[in-house]
Amino acid sequence: MFNKSKNVKRIVSISAAAVCMMSALNFAPLNDRQVVDAADVMTAFEITEDMKIGWNYGNSLDATGGSGLDTETSWGNPKCTKETIKAVKDKGFNTVRLPTTWYNHMNSDGTIDPAWFARVREIIDWCYEEDMYVILNIHHEEWINRADFDTAYDEMSAKLKSVWTQIATEFMDYDQHLIFEGMNEPRAAGTEYEWWLAPSAPKEKLFEVVNKLNQDFVDTVRSVDSPYKDTRLLSCPPYCASGSDIGMMSGLEIPDDPYVAASVHAYSPYSFCMDKTGDHSTFSETYAAELESILKNIRKTFIDNDIPVILGEFSASNYNNTEARCEWATTYISLAKSYGFPCVLWDNDARGNSDQSEAHDYLDRDTNTWYEDSGQVVDAMMNVLADDSIAWGAKDFTTQKQYTHDDISKGKEIANTAGDYDSGVEGKEGSPAQIIKFSEFDGKDIAVQYTGGDPELAFMDEGWGGWTTVKPYYIDEKKGIAYFSSDDIKKAWENNNGDVSGLNSVIIRANGKTTVVKAAIVNKGVLVETPDKPTTTTTTVSGSGGETTTTTTTTTTGSGDFTFEVVKLPITLTGEKTVKFTVEGTPTASVGGGICYEDGEWASIDWSGNIGSDGKLEVEVDISKIPSSVKDAEIQIWWSNVWDSDKEVGIDKPAKVSVGSSGTSTGTDVSYGDADEDGEVNINDAVLIMQTIANPDKYSLKSQGKINADVVDAGGGITNSDALAIQYIESKTIQIADLPLTAAQLESLNK
Repeated sequence: MFNKSKNVKRIVSISAAAVCMMSALNFAPLNDRQVVDAADVMTAFEITEDMKIGWNYGNSLDATGGSGLDTETSWGNPKCTKETIKAVKDKGFNTVRLPTTWYNHMNSDGTIDPAWFARVREIIDWCYEEDMYVILNIHHEEWINRADFDTAYDEMSAKLKSVWTQIATEFMDYDQHLIFEGMNEPRAAGTEYEWWLAPSAPKEKLFEVVNKLNQDFVDTVRSVDSPYKDTRLLSCPPYCASGSDIGMMSGLEIPDDPYVAASVHAYSPYSFCMDKTGDHSTFSETYAAELESILKNIRKTFIDNDIPVILGEFSASNYNNTEARCEWATTYISLAKSYGFPCVLWDNDARGNSDQSEAHDYLDRDTNTWYEDSGQVVDAMMNVLADDSIAWGAKDFTTQKQYTHDDISKGKEIANTAGDYDSGVEGKEGSPAQIIKFSEFDGKDIAVQYTGGDPELAFMDEGWGGWTTVKPYYIDEKKGIAYFSSDDIKKAWENNNGDVSGLNSVIIRANGKTTVVKAAIVNKGVLVETPDKPTTTTTTVSGSGGETTTTTTTTTTGSGDFTFEVVKLPITLTGEKTVKFTVEGTPTASVGGGICYEDGEWASIDWSGNIGSDGKLEVEVDISKIPSSVKDAEIQIWWSNVWDSDKEVGIDKPAKVSVGSSGTSTGTDVSYGDADEDGEVNINDAVLIMQTIANPDKYSLKSQGKINADVVDAGGGITNSDALAIQYIESKTIQIADLPLTAAQLESLNK
């Protein structure tokens, strides 16, 4: 990964006797970062994964009271010190977001005060000394957040370009650890559509202005000469940076640039996190389901479309509900981690705030220690990040409980709800209102079958007032059905309007673009016990003809058992335009997978098919799009016993994959220890393994060499342990025939 110093040279020293491998770094001073080691340049997704979790230095550099450098303390917080940043790093954070206001630090011609730049730089350098990422933005800018937002583009554009030209120039020599965020929450301040897309909102114009400003920001930064001008990660928000409204997110057009991420905020679920009228006593199943729906929509909008995303602000205000906040934090970070985006905690150190909805107090900045109660909330987040059973970007982890329901066709249909709806188009925000009384669905669920954005229900009284919005408590993604509980509906209505007898009608609201197929009243869902967390095992098998397959099996036990397996066969690409191989398994089984390779980031060309009556499936995949520089790949088969049996045929796991003579070469039989493929196992093999680990850009193993070199816990990839095991061969402590070893066997040799 990228180191905080910019002038990096790797020096590898090898002693043949001891096979001692060392990597030395030559650190450049902070003001001399002009040389970039191309091998250290990260992709956008590598950056966001490495960021993991962040902390906001809120209500300080972004404060707008006072003047000069004193603005930092104008909202009641002390100035940041080096010890502040160290306390944040020691707690487990590796990203700091610096919300920064600039307009009140400019002279009449728009030039930013050098003293303000120096103060911002000082804090950034403290973060760099702790090897942390920094997000720098423009925050609380009055010239952006204005009532005439939709008509003031020309004025805003000129000022935005000026500000970002100065910022990009000032910090031109900072590496990929410094991320620029173009705007904070761009919006039409003071209007009824400042924070939500009210019917009066000029939605298309608002979105257009945001998108044009985002493009101006990216173009401006890329125009400033810098070693990192093309590889610095830039983040762009949708209208008001909303991550809880898919309609706003869907209006964001990300600039066509490989180093641009989406930037969203989600204090979610709002009723739990901030709303003073909400129930903060427990983090209920309903809250958990709402949170999952919100974060899943962020994933679907961006991650699933190969757009990295940074969740730049999230928090649950302190309502003296530590246990509930810890449950919220565990759920939140579990989902975000599994979906593959970093989250940055909002902290304004506002303990005792008269507005309890804004009491986001975690770090006591007077002492640089963590408040006991809120510190427990942060610890819950860090526990999730340390939990290896939740894989980054796995997408299949869920904290949501599972329910079974009767078939929607057996329920009482709610008429005239089917249709295509779009929350961004006036008059098409949802279905026509349908008369319905609470007594009709009391004790039951309302089910909505749909495609697109997850729907919501909005209820009204006879006078079309008392508007109350309810989110689904459970979504069956396979069937595309959202379920709404009568208990949730009753509670929400009574909080807003009193007696539920006044509820008179319902609208199915779009979330972005939503197509409603059917809505019906069905029996209440039956809770299924939550499955245990998955366990994973990996086995490597050498088959006939020298083919070696690796099978990774993930198994979850409990009610709703499932098993997921990936069968991998390494191959060497030799210039053919196609790859041909044979899959053997249960006749008529449906199988699929990919030709997977690495070209800067992991990629795959997918394939699928049905095994024939003879138990075999011949597969040919077009690989012409794989760059000629890529030589190593894997044939992968993806299998799960929870695929949709209504659509898949004869589901069963594949037994074997093999490449015939007409396909791509797979190498020879496994010769454990022979990393350099010279027919011998000696110290040279250990040296090559260590060289490859230390400097993979200069040294590399061929596809068969990688298999041969993997002699400890075979199938897990090459590590220093493999080189050590080969040294024991050289010293005749063990024999080649003893390979492969388990990690426990190697450890016993080391004693």
